Parts: sequence; structure tokens; C-alpha cells
Amino acid sequence: MPTPETLLLVADHVAGRISLLDLSAGASHREVAAVEGRHVSEHAGFLRLPGDRVACVDDLAGALLVLDPFAAAGGGALESAAIPVATPAEHLAADPSGRRLAVTTGLGHADEPWSDLLTAVDLATGRACRTRVRVDEPGVTLTGGPAPHLVLRQRAPGGFALLRHSRLLAAGPGCPRVRPDATLPLPDDGHGDAYDPASDRVFTATGEGVHRARLDDGTLVAEDPLSWGGPGRGWFLRLDAPHRLLWSCLRGGPADPARWPEWTNTAWCHDLDTGLTARADLGPGLVFRMALARDHAAFTRIHPDGDELLLLARGDGPPSVSARIPLPAMDGAPRRGGTPWDGVQRRAVAASPGGDRVAVSRGGHGEILLFDAADGRAAGVLHTPTPLDEGGRLVLLHAGDRAERDTVGR
Repeated sequence: MPTPETLLLVADHVAGRISLLDLSAGASHREVAAVEGRHVSEHAGFLRLPGDRVACVDDLAGALLVLDPFAAAGGGALESAAIPVATPAEHLAADPSGRRLAVTTGLGHADEPWSDLLTAVDLATGRACRTRVRVDEPGVTLTGGPAPHLVLRQRAPGGFALLRHSRLLAAGPGCPRVRPDATLPLPDDGHGDAYDPASDRVFTATGEGVHRARLDDGTLVAEDPLSWGGPGRGWFLRLDAPHRLLWSCLRGGPADPARWPEWTNTAWCHDLDTGLTARADLGPGLVFRMALARDHAAFTRIHPDGDELLLLARGDGPPSVSARIPLPAMDGAPRRGGTPWDGVQRRAVAASPGGDRVAVSRGGHGEILLFDAADGRAAGVLHTPTPLDEGGRLVLLHAGDRAERDTVGR
């Protein structure tokens, strides 16, 4: 059996199902594997690992899952490991080797943070250890090298907290409290994290801009923040390793969530090597997450007047919108006067830096729409056996695409 070129992982976190579809050229886009009873953490998302593997967290079972899609497409098991971790999972990250991972806990369905548990994992040994840090909504990144550190991004009071991964693994039973090896102050409103293995720098998004720090002799050294360059602020960061870009989407407009159709959205990207920053207007409404194809960045925009997929070309000059593609409406979509995230349908978007395909879910309809970013054309519709309420989560894999260079779960 030939090895598939392109696969799509689909997680219906509400229904509790993970499925694998073959999107390779000439394939029938059929389901080639599935796992029932797995409720993937929507917030922590999927984390690409070396060897074309994927990690995620089953929030209901309290387990870190390691998935091997290409082995499953060849007739093997989709799930290759399940390691107990604390949940609800807030964020998931790995060191550049993909061996050492961390899972933070946060809100879940609570109104306020309530859990202070942090789980460190060593995939080579299968060992995991839970420790207590601080009740929060922490982000996490892991540094590189033979002795990686965790960098927790904490809020109110804001700060970076540096902890050696080996110390966390050796903490022992009983969920002992651990103190940071070093700290660095941040604004209280941090939200969104990235790590650049090439420069050993961590980044976090705040209202002031993107705060940066580098690891130096066991401590964190602050660097000048990056400016948003205009109105709005980013609520996530995404490393585009092949193009050496840092991405976000800036949200502006009224603070009232019921006025979300008036929110402004601006794609923001920063060249990590030249220091140049560019912005591109995406339009009003809700822009939630993004995906990176070979030569394009993909965003979805939800608005009462019509949803669309936006493709931004990444070439020699600043990224610019190359296509705005209308998307079919969703029953149960966010409405004017209500919030855009409570009891409504959403969309997930996925792409691979190894190809031009983009996948967009149609929450509540059990549909995934495929597009070719190279020409902006529709490439088909996939139908799933579950409705994909809340949009589900997607990850598109192109064999050998090295997407694991972004070490934070998406």
C-alpha cells in the first residue's frame, strides 16, 4: 500500500470522536481510521511532533494522546500512547525534540480559573508528573537543548515563570507545589504564546504589544516589546517557521461582546530576521485562529452578513489578502446581540506548510470544505458522521512538512 501524501485529522470534541481522512491526490477522501470516545481539548488543540505524529489531550479521560496518522493510514493503530495528565487542558507544548511536553490547566467550563496543576511529560519513558504552580490561565512554551525549561506565561499578576523540566519530572507524588527557578514581570493581560527555537526566544501577546525574552544562563532576559503598530491587540501568536514570521490577528472595536459584528480584525505579522512588521485588514466580525499553508496564511471570518475564508499570500513583500472566498452559512451561527462563543457554532481551519490545501469546518453540519490556496478554488466537501458542534478541531498533515517546528499546540 503506497504511503499517503496528505491526511486530515478531525476531532469532534463534543461528540467524542477522532477520525482520519486521506486527502492524497487520487484518493477518495475516505475515512481510513477512527477512535471513538475521545474528547479532545478544544482549547489546547493539536500539537505536531517529529515523525509526523500529533499530540492532543482527552479532557474527559485526563490523558495526553499521541497519534500516528501515517501509521494508521497504513493499517496500524491511530493512537500510539495515552499518558495520564491533569485537565481541563489549557495549553499544550513540546520542546523542539518532541520528547518533553507540558500541559497546563485552566478554566474548562468554569467562569474563573480554579486549577493550579501542571503536568510534565517525557514521551521517551512514558513518565508524567503533576505539580502545583498557581491558579491561573497559564500559557506554556518549552526551550530547546539537552535540559529544556518550561516558560509559563501567567496573568494577574502577569509574568514569565521559568522551571526546569527535569525538576518537574522528579517532583514525586502528591502534586507538590513548585517554585520558579526565575521570573520576569509582564502586563496582567497576557494571552497567546510562541517560541522560536532558532533564537531561543519566547513571545507573549499583551495589550501593550508582544513581549519577548531569551534564555541566558538559566534565567530570562527581557527584550524590547514588539509594537502592534496600530489599533487593536492580538489574542494569539503563531510561529511560521519556514518563512521566519510571527503571526497574530488584532482585534479592535467595542469591548462589549454583544457588539462583536463591529469588531475590527487586522492580520499582523513580524519578520523575525529583518524586524519588519506588516498589517492587513481582514474585515469586521469574529476572526478566530488561523492556519499556515505552503505560501499562504488562512483566516476565517464570521459575520451576520456572510462568512468568508481569507487567504494572505506570503511572498517577497509584505503579506496581502489574495482571496476572499464566501463560506456557506451555519445554522446556529453567532447572532447580533449575543456573544460569539456561548452556545453557538464556529469554524476550525487547518493547513500544512507542505502543501496548498486548506480545510474549513462548518460547525453543526458535519461538513468540512476544502480549498486550494494556490488559486483560491473550492476543492470539495467532506461529510463527517458527527455534527462537529462548535466547529471541532482539524489538523492537516503533509508527509514530512516539518510543522513540528511550531512547538505550541494549535
